[in-house]
Amino acid sequence: MIETNASGRAVGGDRAFPAALAEIAGVEFPWYDGAADSALASVDFEPYDAFDSAEETADWLRGWTGDPEADAGAYRVFGQDGTGGLAALWCVRPGRGLAEQPVVFLGSEGERGVVAGSLSDFLWVLADGYGPMEVVEHGIGDGDDQRPNPELEAIAGRHATTPRRPAREIVAAARAEFPAFVEDLDALCR
Repeated sequence: MIETNASGRAVGGDRAFPAALAEIAGVEFPWYDGAADSALASVDFEPYDAFDSAEETADWLRGWTGDPEADAGAYRVFGQDGTGGLAALWCVRPGRGLAEQPVVFLGSEGERGVVAGSLSDFLWVLADGYGPMEVVEHGIGDGDDQRPNPELEAIAGRHATTPRRPAREIVAAARAEFPAFVEDLDALCR
């Protein structure tokens, strides 16, 4: 039997929630409708306090792809944007822990892409003021729009095992490492 938390999300076994994600779940991400005069970037991200269950993840991927047989075993969903797009760890590196897996985003309208090559790198992307939806839907420019988040910088400083790099470098490296993610996902769609 899989252990669940108060939200009904799985918390044990190969779905044990990494400490860094648990700490991020306690952060309120600023969202501004329209122009905002703030030192923090507007980030449309609602982190979970545990992974979605395997059943929820399977239902989601099958609905997203239109393939009733799609295997969602490689995904650990840990957050969403306001429209229902989901952020997940993509367990594509056999024999390696969850923290070493890439982070991906699948939007509610078909947007999809690799966000970071590992959980550690994802922490630095968040610290730079970018959420998974912003990375995939809007991309990262030259850094002029960057507004680092001190609370997320502190979390990354405590948990990251990779050196800090600009978010645009992290995203570019992850996409270079996993260039077929979008095409492979598209091949699942019916």
